Amino acid sequence: MRAHPQIAIDGRAGVGKSTIGEGLARRLGFLYVDTGAFYRALTHAALARALSPDDAPALIALARALDIRIIPPTVDDGRQYTVLLDSRDITRALRTPAVEAAVSRVSRHDPVRTALIERIRQLAGAQSVVMVGRDIGAIVLPGADLKVFLKTSIAARAQRRHADLVAAYGDRAPALATVHDEIERRDAIDAPHTFIAPDAVTIDNTDLEAADVIAQIIRLLRERGWEAPQ
Repeated sequence: MRAHPQIAIDGRAGVGKSTIGEGLARRLGFLYVDTGAFYRALTHAALARALSPDDAPALIALARALDIRIIPPTVDDGRQYTVLLDSRDITRALRTPAVEAAVSRVSRHDPVRTALIERIRQLAGAQSVVMVGRDIGAIVLPGADLKVFLKTSIAARAQRRHADLVAAYGDRAPALATVHDEIERRDAIDAPHTFIAPDAVTIDNTDLEAADVIAQIIRLLRERGWEAPQ
């Protein structure tokens, strides 16, 4: 393994990439990188400039001009990382309804993805990372030291998401069937940019806790010669 290992974790929406990736990064002392934050940062910047999410040329130019960085959390508010846009902390702004509504339209443009992937690779080349997304092992970091593809049934993903929504909104939460349908719709949108690398290890975590998956990944790392912290 390289001096600064790269671990790629891919999977569809709701499979637990974020929880598992952050937990693994913390255990190993690596930087946790959710590549979706790059697309959200670009979306936030585009909306601030009144650019259309469908204007690919303008988005490409903006992606190349912006300085987007992900660093460890700088504020103890539950965040998994801090996102800096031209040195300004925009982490909290990435989950606004406006960004949520537009980010899929922004990220669907292949040239926009190409421009951001260049930035993401630069980040990963400078330090040890656990990077999560849908195309990390196959496209973003094809030379990653370990590639994992997480697989979870739609039913399990819907139940987990529904439980989170009930906890947050109580009786105002959408019905389980509605959540199930939304996940299917999201899978269809994300399908063109969701890949399983040929050399990825698939882990079905339908019936596993995050800690179990992290333990499996650490075992895989040790098999490849990485001495994980105890």
